[in-house]
Amino acid sequence: MKTSEKNEIIQLFESHFNEKVEGFELLPPSGSYRQYCRLSSENRTVIGATNNDVKENTAFLSFSNHFYNKGIKVPKVYAVSSDLKKYLLEDLGNTTLFEFLTKTREEEGFSENIISVYKKVLQALPKIQIIAGKEIDYSVCYPREAFDKQSMMWDLNYFKYYFLKLAKIHFDEQALEDDFQLFSNYLLSASSNYFLYRDFQSRNVMLKDDDVYFIDYQGGRLGALQYDLASLLYDGKADIPESVRAQLYDFYISELKKYMKVDEEKFAAYFKGFVLIRIMQAMGAYGFRGFYEKKEHFLKSIPYALKNLEVLLDDLKLPVDLPELTSVLKQLTHSEVLKEIGQGKSNLTVRITSFSYKKGYPEDPSGNGGGHVFDCRAINNPGRYDEYKKLSGKDMSVQEFLEQKSEIRLFIDAVKVLVDQSVKVYLERGFTHLSLGFGCTGGQHRSVYSAEKIGEYLQNNYPVNVVLVHREQENWR
Repeated sequence: MKTSEKNEIIQLFESHFNEKVEGFELLPPSGSYRQYCRLSSENRTVIGATNNDVKENTAFLSFSNHFYNKGIKVPKVYAVSSDLKKYLLEDLGNTTLFEFLTKTREEEGFSENIISVYKKVLQALPKIQIIAGKEIDYSVCYPREAFDKQSMMWDLNYFKYYFLKLAKIHFDEQALEDDFQLFSNYLLSASSNYFLYRDFQSRNVMLKDDDVYFIDYQGGRLGALQYDLASLLYDGKADIPESVRAQLYDFYISELKKYMKVDEEKFAAYFKGFVLIRIMQAMGAYGFRGFYEKKEHFLKSIPYALKNLEVLLDDLKLPVDLPELTSVLKQLTHSEVLKEIGQGKSNLTVRITSFSYKKGYPEDPSGNGGGHVFDCRAINNPGRYDEYKKLSGKDMSVQEFLEQKSEIRLFIDAVKVLVDQSVKVYLERGFTHLSLGFGCTGGQHRSVYSAEKIGEYLQNNYPVNVVLVHREQENWR
């Protein structure tokens, strides 16, 4: 974020709330060109956003106000700059559905706790699509008012040019174009007078106060009900088990019936087609961000997309014949190069240990004698408060305490600078082990939180194997 933009968004905060900004934190980049920050005063914390695309902002702000007034859980819009390039939103915290899924799955597998949250999301989806979708101002949609022929062809060609060609998959261009035309015409025959969220996936669902909230719907437009359901259930790295997918699909249908009559056979037939175009659209994005822009973490999603595609092709029965497209898709699922590309080619293992200074420094089993050790003891300690004494840095209430009542974010950002430098050099030189240690008084709150955050950061940004060790965990609870 440019200094001028930072100053302008601080000014927007101070003029709107009539309060002095005391804290400013630039948030990690998203998959778009929007930039986010967290601003805080003595009385409140909000999210600030900057984006030079005024049409996209107009769509987001219009939809946000409409959804909020309809009782849909979205961030409240507090203030908008006169040039429509900056705005302030309700702070929904940091826990996305994807982050919750990832952490919970490590401990419990794809448990009922995860399924129950997905059901909350699916309960809200028909209300967004049907109730809120009826009176929405579709004239502000950007770049298209509907998921129409043009939109579909954009997605299909995005897949062709940014995935197939960059992945060096062979195809007959005219034959594939003919299949694209047939396929899009079939999808257009589905009922489509509903709000299509467009990017309805686990990273765009926030969890706060035991409820689900929705973000990043600025690409919304008129479309078919099946598309958003496909986006959620076939969300790549969420890697939902097939049996759970079937359960959640049935749950959505039961919820949908509360709003309208449903021809289940017809709905299911179209659903498979929309799953396919959604997977292809996602692959186009992975190709553009990964192959073209060289952003490694997007490539990590490719094996998951291929797995979803393989499952889909096993039972794909469409009423149109698509021989070239089918051939191309099968080539993808059989490509060993693509299956391995997101797994990373390095052998670098980063071992991250949380520990208590009272029990000494952690050992480094690699034989390299150790690595970075970061002292977390300057951070405000949750362990001094009774309500947190039996919890750890993995618990949400502890995380919220650290993020709201300490300077942990500044600490983590500083750690990232040093760790980035080491990881990049280790990868370039072919090293196999790097150790990181985070110490605090008890090895329970601050060090555990820091180790978890840095582990997640490395997994999402580098082709490394992360091993997390919470040395004192056995003494907790």
